[in-house]
Amino acid sequence: MAFQNKLYTNDNLFILTGLDSNLVDLIYLDPPFNSKRFYSAPIGSKAAGTSFKDMWKWDDVNEAYLETLAEKYPALTTFIDSVGVMHDKSMAAYLTYMSQRIIEMHRILKNTGSLYLHCDTTASHYLKGVLDEIFGKKNFRNEIVWCYRGGGSSKKDFGRRHDIIFRYSKSRNYTFIADSIRVPYQAEGIGRTDDAMWGKHKGTNKVYKPNPLGKIPEDWWEINALNANDPERTGYPTQKPLVLLHRIIKASSNEGDIVMDPFCGCATTCVAAQQLGRKWIGIDIEKQAVDILVERLSNDEGFFKDFTSTHIPPQRTDVQIVDPDNVPVRERLYKAQNGLCNGCGVQFEIRNLETDHIIPRAKGGGDYYENYQLLCSHCNKTKGKNTMEYLRKKIAARKKMIEDKVFFGE
Repeated sequence: MAFQNKLYTNDNLFILTGLDSNLVDLIYLDPPFNSKRFYSAPIGSKAAGTSFKDMWKWDDVNEAYLETLAEKYPALTTFIDSVGVMHDKSMAAYLTYMSQRIIEMHRILKNTGSLYLHCDTTASHYLKGVLDEIFGKKNFRNEIVWCYRGGGSSKKDFGRRHDIIFRYSKSRNYTFIADSIRVPYQAEGIGRTDDAMWGKHKGTNKVYKPNPLGKIPEDWWEINALNANDPERTGYPTQKPLVLLHRIIKASSNEGDIVMDPFCGCATTCVAAQQLGRKWIGIDIEKQAVDILVERLSNDEGFFKDFTSTHIPPQRTDVQIVDPDNVPVRERLYKAQNGLCNGCGVQFEIRNLETDHIIPRAKGGGDYYENYQLLCSHCNKTKGKNTMEYLRKKIAARKKMIEDKVFFGE
């Protein structure tokens, strides 16, 4: 399979758009949290030179996909607008950025697949609303609390020492391998192992006995975070421990399944997947992170001899590639648009409309019917290789200029 064991270094939205539907079995993502911080790896570490900002504005949102979001998820658009009023525009921009990508993740996830979204309290309550709308609230499985210890707590607040991991399935027929993640009944001094736990329940007469493999973990996981001197450390600012990813991958995938991380950073998910006999797809936008990603994959005990790395977005193979000048295609588009230019909205005869990509090829758009539209020659020339949002801004600016001339009597 061309997609598996592959590291993409580009905007993950372009990569996700080019991946086939129903392709992967498990998605774990640890995206930026909108913490209003700038993260940079320390000099001298393996990841030195890598950095990312975790503060958001509308310039971070890919305008080529805004129209799809508004048309297919109107309730989600309304929700994001309300967050912009309640919170601020930065949070609205962040949620739009995440929504565009989660929609594509839902598409490429198999019906038996699961998604784990790792976040903190900055935006967790808003992200759950996004996930409920895209995956369906009935497919919410767990809110997992990853708790860990550390120093430096505030004197006026309880120490903030946990992250949130939302677990969603795509359907009710999802993969969950309980026996692969069982833990002892008395883990780290928590719980009981005395005989009073077992036997016949006095109220129901149901007989309880221990599972020889242990119990399924609760939805709070006390797993140590990586300290500064941990051998796993690459210096990547938000690196997560392998043991955390091992539990997730074991629980929600089988050997040979495909695991994807669209914000793979220092490739912890890719390493964990390979160690557990899974295939993987990693994506990261940070160009300076390529060296550390490739080095870590290559040096992990010789596991990684069959992976590839590229910045070129893939092209979907599960959609029919069609010629934009094909007469039936143009006639179908003309009927769908009611004979109107999809830019200025003016009525034209079909011979005066030109076929154009809604999402440009350079932004991950493909040559299939769903990505075609008809524009008049003026709109098509104005748009060029830019996005539809660019065209609409140009049209709005031209309209305002005309109105201003009329208003001032010019």
